[in-house]
Amino acid sequence: MLLVLCVDLDDDLGRKTGMRTPVLGRDDVEEAAVALATADPEDSDVNVLFQGIHVYEEVAAEQSEEVEVAAVTGVNGSDVKANRVVGEEVDTVLASLQTGENVRAIVITDGAQDESVLPVIRSRVPIDGVRRVVVRQAQDLESMYYTMKQVLADPETRGTILVPLGILLLIYPFVVVASLFNVPGTTVLGLISALLGLYTLFRGLGLESVVDDTAERARNLLYAGRATLITYVVAAALLAVGGLQGLETLRAVEDSFGPSLAPAVVLASLVHGAVQWFAVAGITSSLGQVTDEYLAGRFKWRYLNAPFYVVAIALVLYAVSGFFLSDVVGIGSAAVGEVTVRTVGLTGLAVALTVGTLLGVFSTVAFAIAESRYPTGAEAA
Repeated sequence: MLLVLCVDLDDDLGRKTGMRTPVLGRDDVEEAAVALATADPEDSDVNVLFQGIHVYEEVAAEQSEEVEVAAVTGVNGSDVKANRVVGEEVDTVLASLQTGENVRAIVITDGAQDESVLPVIRSRVPIDGVRRVVVRQAQDLESMYYTMKQVLADPETRGTILVPLGILLLIYPFVVVASLFNVPGTTVLGLISALLGLYTLFRGLGLESVVDDTAERARNLLYAGRATLITYVVAAALLAVGGLQGLETLRAVEDSFGPSLAPAVVLASLVHGAVQWFAVAGITSSLGQVTDEYLAGRFKWRYLNAPFYVVAIALVLYAVSGFFLSDVVGIGSAAVGEVTVRTVGLTGLAVALTVGTLLGVFSTVAFAIAESRYPTGAEAA
């Protein structure tokens, strides 16, 4: 017995018509083909189904052997899962055939993607041949125009192709306009080249999804009234101020003691000027996060460790940087230019390290005890 098997790997038939698969029998396959053609006349799987009916009638007209036609589908999205589903539907078709003869198959597909399932079918029934359906009009200029029109109608493809092309076409008008304002043409070409380079990197690295996700998260934070939205903005401002303050401290030390400073002194100057602002930024952002976790019912006592850890780390860094600066500034509080530098000696450094360590340890132990004695809703869950 010969089985004409029409394969629709991505289940266009089921998704677009709602028909249950597999479809067995000439009349049922023809009904499925008409239904799919009605739902989507442009779908290539319509041709696969009609080709299967055509092969069925050819073989049946010869009256040399028994023949049957069937259509099997997979699922959309995953080739591995689609192949497995096709295999299950082939098993269903073979079990439904009323014949005592050995069954062989002719597989009808519309392209190489559907033919990836051939090993799955071959493991269940011998394959006599494979027919790939190609529409004749696809070789004509009219079809090429139609295909380009369909491709450019897709938003993603349109953005990928037309945006760089539009920028290239604007080069000459930009140069002309720039010449009217006495702007060198090389400057315009450089700017346009930079835009094209950034756009190419943006598309090539797939950053559009990252930007979209970031914008979506920011919008959700704004509409949900999250405290972190404000605290993160404040923390970013504090970080910027801290960075500038660190540079100002370094510049003041260089002006007072010469530019040829040791690398350790340069790093200590930057840290000493910035660490206080950085600490406030860390405390601000952590308190905002703790507030949101509390409002969302996910609060845990251990979350309160974050501000104490930030203070402990800042205290240690401030003391260490002050210790290194003491070699050039001296011990104690000193005005270096317009900046006040507070340095410490060995004893002060030891005290700061001890206090920072104890602060971190005590906060950890205290909140661990609080968790064990007064569990929150999140910890109980």
